Parts: sequence; C-alpha cells; structure tokens
Amino acid sequence: MRILGLDPGLARVGYGVLEVDEQRRNQPEMVDCGIISTDAGRGEGERMVEIARDLRQLLRLHRPDLAAVEKFFFYRSSNTIAVVQARGVLIMTLARFQIPTVEYPPMQIKLALAGSGHADKGEVQDAVMRSYGSMSAPNPTMPLTPWPWV
Repeated sequence: MRILGLDPGLARVGYGVLEVDEQRRNQPEMVDCGIISTDAGRGEGERMVEIARDLRQLLRLHRPDLAAVEKFFFYRSSNTIAVVQARGVLIMTLARFQIPTVEYPPMQIKLALAGSGHADKGEVQDAVMRSYGSMSAPNPTMPLTPWPWV
C-alpha cells in the first residue's frame, strides 16, 4: 500500500510518500518526501492553483492508495484562513482522484512520530530522519519541477 502524507499550508505543503508491505508488516519504506512551495508574490487564488497543480503531479507520479492529511485545529493567527483554504484544495484534489483520505490532529501525529504531542517541527523532522536513516531533509526553497503534461 502506498500512502501520501500531507501537512497543509499556503506557503509550503509538506509531503511524504510511504510504501507499506501489509503482508510482511515491516518498517514502511520512504519513497519520496519534499515540499510544495508557492510563490509569495502571487495572490492567494494563484497560490491555491499552484498547490493543486503540484499535488496532481505528485498523485500521478506516486499513485497513492491512501492519503493522510493533518487535521486543522483552530487557533488565532493571521494566516489561519489561508491555511484552511489550502487544506481544502488538498482535500478536493484528493477527492477528484478518488483517493481515500484520513485526517489526524497535529498532536496525535507529533506523539506518534516524536514521542511528544507538543514536539516542534524540528523535533518531528529529526524523528522522521532518524527513522529513515539515509534520507536528507526536504529543501523548502526547492519547488517541484513543473511538468508540461500536468
């Protein structure tokens, strides 16, 4: 089973692709990970289009059987609405590709990965990198290469 994990955001959407052999029940294999970056000089609508385009590219490339998306919880922030809208673009795009989607709250994800529901992004990234050894951290400044057929 191939699983796509998504961490929503307007400026950056983190993603990871895992291959899980359900029959052997061994450690999942990291297939790919990275960041979908959007151009800060563009309007919100155009950035949403970038996210949808790049996610479609990922879906066609990796053909996941399941997607896991971080569930948004309300907090006061200047970008709360934009993040929720970007998350909606992810959910909609996954639905268009008929990919079953599960949602997890941030504290549950952090607890499972880093051992603490209050871990910061660096602690979560370190835990993931330790789990997959040779993987290097995603480069947040390197957007996906746009393909003409996507």
